[in-house]
Amino acid sequence: MSKAQEITSQLWEMANRLRSNMDASEYRNYILGFMFYRYLSEHQEKSMVENKLIDVVDGQSVNEAYKEQASGDDLNDYLEEIAASLGYAIAPAYTWATIVDKVNNNTIAPSDYQDMLDSFNRNLNLNRNAKMDFHGIFDDMNLGNSRLGNSTSARAKALTDIVNLVDQIEYKDENGHDILGDIYTYLIKEFATNSGKKAGEFYTPHEVSEVLAKIVTLNLNTELETPEVYDFTCGSGSLLLTVKKQIRNKVAKEKLKYAGQELNTTTYNLARMNLMMNDVRYQNMTLKNADTLEMDWPDGVDEHGVDHPHSFDIVVANPPYSARWDNDDKKLKDPRFKEYGALAPKTKADYAFLLHGLYHLKQEGTMAIVLPHGVLFRGAKEAQIRKALLEKNQIDAIIGLPANLFYSTGIPTVVLVLKKTKETKDVVFIDASKNFEKGKNQNVLREEDIDKIIKTYKERKDVDKYAHVATFDEIKENDYNLNIPRYVDTFEPEPPVDLGKLTKEMEETQKEIEKTQSELLGMMKELTSKDEKTQNDLNEFIKMLENEVKRNG
Repeated sequence: MSKAQEITSQLWEMANRLRSNMDASEYRNYILGFMFYRYLSEHQEKSMVENKLIDVVDGQSVNEAYKEQASGDDLNDYLEEIAASLGYAIAPAYTWATIVDKVNNNTIAPSDYQDMLDSFNRNLNLNRNAKMDFHGIFDDMNLGNSRLGNSTSARAKALTDIVNLVDQIEYKDENGHDILGDIYTYLIKEFATNSGKKAGEFYTPHEVSEVLAKIVTLNLNTELETPEVYDFTCGSGSLLLTVKKQIRNKVAKEKLKYAGQELNTTTYNLARMNLMMNDVRYQNMTLKNADTLEMDWPDGVDEHGVDHPHSFDIVVANPPYSARWDNDDKKLKDPRFKEYGALAPKTKADYAFLLHGLYHLKQEGTMAIVLPHGVLFRGAKEAQIRKALLEKNQIDAIIGLPANLFYSTGIPTVVLVLKKTKETKDVVFIDASKNFEKGKNQNVLREEDIDKIIKTYKERKDVDKYAHVATFDEIKENDYNLNIPRYVDTFEPEPPVDLGKLTKEMEETQKEIEKTQSELLGMMKELTSKDEKTQNDLNEFIKMLENEVKRNG
């Protein structure tokens, strides 16, 4: 167990004691919110020292120097300078160190927590040109929530307990490396595990994310200094961060630009926090809280001032499966969909999500998306879209995953890999549905399972009972149906029956039956009754049993 996992385990155990009867998905907003506030405050301290905004003398803490120098009429100048650099600013009265000092000295007032957030939000207006918009990032921390406590003082006590808990976290491992991001990511996973189906809204299991991330980075141009990745249903941002870990070029990893869109506001806030806590500079991230299918984003302007869609080297997604959407016929004119001649059904938006992502993929890029199996074989409009994708040679691979990998559903899913530029017109089919470790509540892809998928995808060769590289003609003969069993035969024949052995076993079984019947008959004959009628009935039953034994013999 890593240091980050060890700390997270302890933190989770304490958090469970503190949250009492509050739902895990709700309590998450407070503990992760305070963790992020601490991060922002300590990040601000570091920035002030590095930029020589304050002078810290020996024996003095950064917070003490800040309080002393940023006071009176000078305070607003300091806050404006900080906001211009970081996109936010925390006043000396509300830094994490100040709040913790008040808690330790028992001088914290119930109103201090609300004042802290109100001050943070007011200071956001000091820099209207910041690339990172921090507005609303703490809106899910409802400090008046009755489930925190039935009175103002009880709620303040609950919040103080959380502050104490978050302040105990050691953000460095034994080698001095920052592990805050890992702790935050592990915590999100713990909250997902304990949130049931709600978890599907904000978290993709790491093993699934790893499959997608390894595939989309496999052929990434190593000379790219600023690659760009896009997740149009980004949840908590875990999939984006997994892509970052798979990029081998150190410069590219540091300069990687992230774009994400998320409909759920709470989850969108979680993504903003998660990326920053994992050392993604806010200048390198562009996240939006909106409906992907209703709002085509992101876009840009070329050197001639003409609007055009923004394209990415990498596109990844795990959208909601078979969601409802507005498939008004007007959308047939939408450039995302019009080249495919049909719109996804109103009750199954899967292909709408896929075409949106593909529209924003660069010519040399790779896209990987998780969808339900139905997209491979359902008819009508979906069959029309599927045929167009194949004729355009944009489907590169189809990978069948095991059932019960996700928090929100137990159905088996598939990964579709898409490209706009392919050297061949074949499609590799991989059936990885039987390669997993069975868990108590969920199945898990093991490291060897992931490695086998990636190796097979990379080599593009037939593997008995596991993979098949299908030509376009073969797919056409199947009427563009992409159901995996049509291409990968996983049938395992029953072992041949040994008739001699079976006959012998049947004879032995018959002898056992006869022996048991004889023993039972013997016991029955020993039975007597003083009652004449009962004895007659007993004799009649024994006679019937004797006849049955003779007949079987």
